[in-house]
Amino acid sequence: MSAPAHLEPRLLRAFVTVAEELHFTRAATRLYVAQQALSRDVRRLERELGSELFLRTTRQVTLTADGERLLPYARAVLRAQDDLLAAAGQARPLLVDLNSPGLETPRRVLHRARELAPAHELMARYESGLTWAAGEVLAGRLDASFGRFAGLAPALRAGLDQQPVRYEPMAVVLPEDHRLAARAEVPLSALAGETVYAGAGNPRTPEWTDFARLLFDGRGIALAPPAPLAVGEEEFQRVMAVTRHPVLAVVDFPPMPSTVLRPLVEPVPLSPVSLVWRKGMVHPALDGLRGAAADLAAEEGWLRRPTDGWLPDADTAVMTAS
Repeated sequence: MSAPAHLEPRLLRAFVTVAEELHFTRAATRLYVAQQALSRDVRRLERELGSELFLRTTRQVTLTADGERLLPYARAVLRAQDDLLAAAGQARPLLVDLNSPGLETPRRVLHRARELAPAHELMARYESGLTWAAGEVLAGRLDASFGRFAGLAPALRAGLDQQPVRYEPMAVVLPEDHRLAARAEVPLSALAGETVYAGAGNPRTPEWTDFARLLFDGRGIALAPPAPLAVGEEEFQRVMAVTRHPVLAVVDFPPMPSTVLRPLVEPVPLSPVSLVWRKGMVHPALDGLRGAAADLAAEEGWLRRPTDGWLPDADTAVMTAS
């Protein structure tokens, strides 16, 4: 593989996107370009480097050995370009994962950040779990997300920075005719003997399932087994009606028909919410996002831990780190 004197970043971005998708049509959709134009850019890059980067068949696209070697360097160049443009005030939109529609904490932080950084575009995304979103952040397809940082694998945490945002009190979603539905609050001891759903088997949210396992341990609460992922409110409600399992949630979980949301008490389990972004990332809107999180935490007392709050030790260490 030869080294040309100049390489257009556009060609590297085309290469990286195809390498991540291993599918030209999906890559073109991500880049908002025609597939033919994307193919031309990749072929041009291959000519300039004097090396084939992809093996293409009618069934699949795979990276060659040269493509594998080039990929980390291409990503580094593109990150440097993004940082340079940000420093020059020409930043691209900041892509912010809010986890799921209707969750109050990340939504409020994003709205406040738009007020603090009106000259910059902050765009919402919904990746439904921090483990999945963290991989997207490290790959450069997202810029920031929210969730339980201590629940991420060490390899993911190593490439990320985080800022504590909130101890969010937790709740349980119950069918409206459930034996506990009439209570204003549900003590954890009252869930003994119940099987509670907490996302087991969902590859996007293992950090949430792990938290539930720690919470339920020794309390006689069973973790619902893995189930096919229900996408959308209607499908979630249908599956819940069939299984009748209570669902572990947070107090700001959006309402659903035929269910009730009840805070958990004695003790109050706390969902530790952090703002998470890639280490070393430079973007003026990120400053606004971090400022918004800090402002709301101070105004709303989000980081004041209640005396009867419950949190695993690993999460306490993350949320109190200076």
